[in-house]
Amino acid sequence: MAEEKKFPMTAAGRDKLQAELDDLITKQRPEITNRIQIARSYGDLSENSEYQSAKDEQAFVEGRIVTVRKMIENAEIISADNSDSDEVTLGKEVTFKELPDEDPETYTIVGSVEADPMAGKISNESPMAAALLGKHKGDTVKVPLPNNVEIQVEILSVKAKQD
Repeated sequence: MAEEKKFPMTAAGRDKLQAELDDLITKQRPEITNRIQIARSYGDLSENSEYQSAKDEQAFVEGRIVTVRKMIENAEIISADNSDSDEVTLGKEVTFKELPDEDPETYTIVGSVEADPMAGKISNESPMAAALLGKHKGDTVKVPLPNNVEIQVEILSVKAKQD
C-alpha cells in the first residue's frame, strides 16, 4: 500500500482546516440537506433547478469534507523553532530583495495547504520558496523562474513567525 501524502502545515493552519471541517459538517451540510428537502416538495425533480443546484452543492461540500479530513489526518505540523534562527525553513518569515536594487519583500514559507500569496504566505513548493529553503540571512540565492529565466535575491532577514 502506498504511503499517504503528508501535508506540511503550521498548527494554526491545522486549526483553520479543523474549523472549516466543523463548519462544513455542522452548518453547511444540514443547510443543503434542508434545501434539498424543500426542493423535493416542489414536485418534478427532472426540471427542478433548485433541486439540481442543491445536489451539486451537496456533492461539492461532501468532496471538500473528504479532502479536508485527509489533509488533517495526514498533517505534518511544522515548527520553525527546530532550526538555526537565521536559516530559512517552513514556518519562518523571510525578507529578501531582488538584486540589484528592488524593494524588499516579506513572505512566510508554509506548506501548500496554507499558501496564500495575497496574505504573504508562499508554498514551500513554489520556485521562490524552494530556492530559499535551507539558506541563511545574508545569502545571495539564484531563483529559477519559468522560460529559463533566473533572478538573484539577497536574504535580508529570517525570523520565526508567530501566528
